[in-house]
Amino acid sequence: MPEGDTVFRTARRLDEALAGHEVTRFDLRVPHVATADLTGATIRGCAARGKHLLLHIGDHTLHSHLRMDGAWFLYRPGERWRHPAFKVRAIVGTTTHEAVGVDIADIELIPTRDEEQIVGHLGPDPLSDDWDAATAAARLSADARSIHVALLDQRNVAGFGNEYAAELLFLRGILPTTPATEVDTAALVDLGARTIRANRERVDRTFTGVNRPGRTTWVYGRANRPCRRCGTLIRRGEQGADPTRERITFWCPNCQR
Repeated sequence: MPEGDTVFRTARRLDEALAGHEVTRFDLRVPHVATADLTGATIRGCAARGKHLLLHIGDHTLHSHLRMDGAWFLYRPGERWRHPAFKVRAIVGTTTHEAVGVDIADIELIPTRDEEQIVGHLGPDPLSDDWDAATAAARLSADARSIHVALLDQRNVAGFGNEYAAELLFLRGILPTTPATEVDTAALVDLGARTIRANRERVDRTFTGVNRPGRTTWVYGRANRPCRRCGTLIRRGEQGADPTRERITFWCPNCQR
């Protein structure tokens, strides 16, 4: 599942392959930007803001959000793709590489001067150079909703998704339904920042310190299985800011109180 660490690695790979090169192929396969053409423009770089990916081309920004299933792949020009063409939503090519966006839900092309209209609402990002832990903790503490919902709100802190929320709350011994106002958010934010920074260098993230398949999480995806700490069966529920945005939650009823 793409979360902040996945987007960070994606941005770094695209930046290393494309920055400084001229666009030789530009093809956006979504109706509202299908006629756009930045062929001939120079790619200035690629950056991540939380779960948002920003590819800077000339004086424009190609913004994409991976959502649940999206991904960017790098190919050599003419190399055969490893996925069906109908899943491709964007192609940005140079003489050395082609960046191919697959199953991407959100794609926008805007002048870079207007970039803040898309990402300006985001809270502090623990993977950014200007990470502000105090502001992130204060925003969470001021949120009257449950801590699971508050932690997923990208306006409070950017980059944490459902897997991080479940795992961080387990590690801190916090029930997902606990009001955020009752949580030591400074400690939670500190743990979250350290964890996502460690995972940004890993292809397969882990919260347990073990990289073997099936051993990387404490509670996420483990409903009705024994807790790795105490043996109590992991529970599963749903929470969200509203009924249209409910996410599955996982917790240990003994370790999280």
